[in-house]
Amino acid sequence: MKRMSRLVLLILGAMLLIIGGLIVNSQDQTGVFASQLIGLRLDIEVLADRAFGGGTRPELWTGNGDPESPTILADLWFDSELVADVAFGAGQRPLDWAGAASTNGAVIVRNIRHDIELLADELIGEDLRPEGWVGTTNPLELCDRNLINLVYVLQTAYNAEFETIPTVANYCTALRLEIENDYIEARNTGSPSAEVIAEMNLAIRGDLERLADEELGLNNRPADWTGNKDINSPGLLRDNFVDIGLLADATLGQGQRPDGFYGFANTSDLSAVRNLRHDLELLADATQGEGVRPRGWQGLEDPLGICDTTLQNLAMVVEFVYGYEYPEATSTGLDYCRAVQVGANFAAENPPASEVVEQSIDTRFVAESRNAFAYLDLAATQYMGPLPWGTQFRAWYRNYNNSTMMFISGDDFALYVDRRWTTLPEDVFMRLPSLEGVAPLTFCDATWCNGPQPTPTPTGSGPLLQIITDATPPATIAPEEVVSEGKTQVGWNNIRVNYVQQFPDRGVAQVTLEICVDTNQIGCEPVTRIFDNSTGFEVAPVGSSGAANIYELPYGYTQNLLIEGPTLFSIDIWLNDPTITGG
Repeated sequence: MKRMSRLVLLILGAMLLIIGGLIVNSQDQTGVFASQLIGLRLDIEVLADRAFGGGTRPELWTGNGDPESPTILADLWFDSELVADVAFGAGQRPLDWAGAASTNGAVIVRNIRHDIELLADELIGEDLRPEGWVGTTNPLELCDRNLINLVYVLQTAYNAEFETIPTVANYCTALRLEIENDYIEARNTGSPSAEVIAEMNLAIRGDLERLADEELGLNNRPADWTGNKDINSPGLLRDNFVDIGLLADATLGQGQRPDGFYGFANTSDLSAVRNLRHDLELLADATQGEGVRPRGWQGLEDPLGICDTTLQNLAMVVEFVYGYEYPEATSTGLDYCRAVQVGANFAAENPPASEVVEQSIDTRFVAESRNAFAYLDLAATQYMGPLPWGTQFRAWYRNYNNSTMMFISGDDFALYVDRRWTTLPEDVFMRLPSLEGVAPLTFCDATWCNGPQPTPTPTGSGPLLQIITDATPPATIAPEEVVSEGKTQVGWNNIRVNYVQQFPDRGVAQVTLEICVDTNQIGCEPVTRIFDNSTGFEVAPVGSSGAANIYELPYGYTQNLLIEGPTLFSIDIWLNDPTITGG
């Protein structure tokens, strides 16, 4: 059984001394049942008989089994630590030892049960229990601490519900796979884009070839080596797995693998890439020496790569939800993983107050619109108008796969918009829960709401068209031509925009405008007047360029305008936002 390093033991010991005092003086026993406490005491006594001999107890033994006692949790924890000193050695604990590093009574009870089961494995035999053993009805308490706390945080912060049933064989493994493949990547907390995952996969190939050069010699490879270096190859994941195995056979011996080696699992691309990176780092430790890597090793950019992937998931979630800060990385070795394990689990077991967490999450998901098209439906067929520039909203859900659509709400609206036309960062967007199994109620009572109606039809061409059609699938209904005071109405894509000056910080641009007979923007005439129906005032020119007026208008799509030339008019216009389109 793995033992902690001396540094981690010192950290843990100091933590236990502090927390032990907190437990005695500040116990929150909400959700703790007398039957749990009695069960813990009975099983601790069984283990004490094994550790000290039947009926023999050390001088400091508390023996407290009174569930009404104000020190019951501290005493149960203290006695289990005395047994652990005998089972593992004074001051020594397994890496997965939880301890009582929390002031939450339910968490302490859970941790003590988890540790008692570790003690039973050591003193009685793995998965062997004597007659009369109370044990637990919750199989999660038999899983490793990283998984227990990952589940705890997902349930606390995201109201997660899992499909893995308690009676399934290999419950902990099944639950871990569900979280990695479904919850972490698809439903909540996000994942890298497909492009980033492909780059991670290619980096594995690069490091694999570097390690092979170091161990086998330049261009010397085992038979059947694939050597696949094509980032677009659908077989790159499988080929990386094959070649890692071939290199392990050649360097460690046929079928020999380092402790903790995963091997390829038929999981999502993200999970598979992380498993392969983990295995490659273990292989490098086994062949080069712990923390020693060939020159140019790309895995050095992520010191978590060698860590258990469940720990990686836990650290990622507590970083986002609770503000956990990673320790400074001095190497890629397992000492770094141990330090992260101590810190991330402590953060999970000692979260801020629920209202603080909720406020923090809300703040991270608050952003502003950049004239995003807003819809009542996810299919983007019921258009309500552009969400005005600078309008603040809270994002709640994101669409599946690579879609950039999300459900948002404000004081007087709850709608779907495209993330790219907002200030919400992509990494925060990816942390949103998905819309799987959710059908939120939409409405739009704001003054700018104008619909539902078809999306303004982009029948022109060019870069702007690509941006718009990528963002929101438009309806295919052409704008109706009407005649007003002898002038013919045209659509926004009949307007030629000439940019004079850009002001992205204010969300506006200064432009001269021509309004044209068709979308090919020929037969054009200068815009001579703009009237804003929402304010009841004309939009005054801010200057002139030659014979053309210069107007200052917001980026994105703007309605409720009367844009006039000598013979043509339009009621809407689109200005290209350089912060989104690159110019």
